[in-house]
Amino acid sequence: MAKTIHLKQLLASFSILPAALFLAGCIETPVEVAVSEPDPDLVFVRGYRSPSDECQLVGESAFTVDFLDDAADLVACPTGSSAMQTLMAETGSRIVTQTNSFSFFSLPYR
Repeated sequence: MAKTIHLKQLLASFSILPAALFLAGCIETPVEVAVSEPDPDLVFVRGYRSPSDECQLVGESAFTVDFLDDAADLVACPTGSSAMQTLMAETGSRIVTQTNSFSFFSLPYR
């Protein structure tokens, strides 16, 4: 009888493991995309939300060409700045890529 109970407990433990692994796979972990090299040449067009906004609309350059989209604005904010935090809160956007100093966001047109 003790063996039966022990076997049931063991089977229950093993049935929980796949479920836990499945759920762990659903959790998004932040991707480390920061580069340790100097910032690339960037073409800043204007402040994104206002002329004095630290977050800037970014134009085409060798670095940004792969992140530009004809249906979205590419915006760069100083990494860790309050402007970056408010942009993320206001738009729900996520970081597309990073350089030493800037985090980039692709913001679809509304």
